[in-house]
Amino acid sequence: MIIKSAKFVMSNTDYRKCPPPEQPEYAFIGRSNVGKSSLINTLVNQKGLAKTSSTPGKTQLINHFMINDTWYLVDLPGYGYAKVSKVERAKFEKMIDGYLTNRSNLLCTFVLIDIRHEPQTNDMNFMRMLGEKGIPFCIVFTKADKEKKAAVQKNVDFYSKIMKQYWAELPKMFITSSETKEGKDEILAYISSLNENF
Repeated sequence: MIIKSAKFVMSNTDYRKCPPPEQPEYAFIGRSNVGKSSLINTLVNQKGLAKTSSTPGKTQLINHFMINDTWYLVDLPGYGYAKVSKVERAKFEKMIDGYLTNRSNLLCTFVLIDIRHEPQTNDMNFMRMLGEKGIPFCIVFTKADKEKKAAVQKNVDFYSKIMKQYWAELPKMFITSSETKEGKDEILAYISSLNENF
């Protein structure tokens, strides 16, 4: 897939105010500081489409972007904030849950995970929730350029081993780097294949 256009459509806190669910939609989510904005900008060939920040937790709204005038890319707030109150965290969780469980045109949620870290409890719990609710998702390992290739594969294998304890079938996995653009073509090809069946 060649990205010809990517434009911001709207931000809000309520799935009921999102654009009409008439075109396929893909959500991107992960823990704070996982490199989500950088990956989104890499996918769409625009440096400043999703706002990057050195401060974790910058994304606090449901952000819709229209890609190629045919599908939506949705930038969701991260989970596992360390620096917000329980009330704020609960508000984010309710907003995210409302979106994920009610968008009929959401074809896949891309869960971003920093390849350098061992499986984290909040990542595992979030994916388990998606599985229990029947929400399709993929795992996107980010920051692959920060590790040697052998270490990356070792970490992916370890992650798969841990997940096999809970899952009969593993989700599709992508290894990515915003620096080298690794994984970009594979993700876009996957989105393209899902679009065909919408």
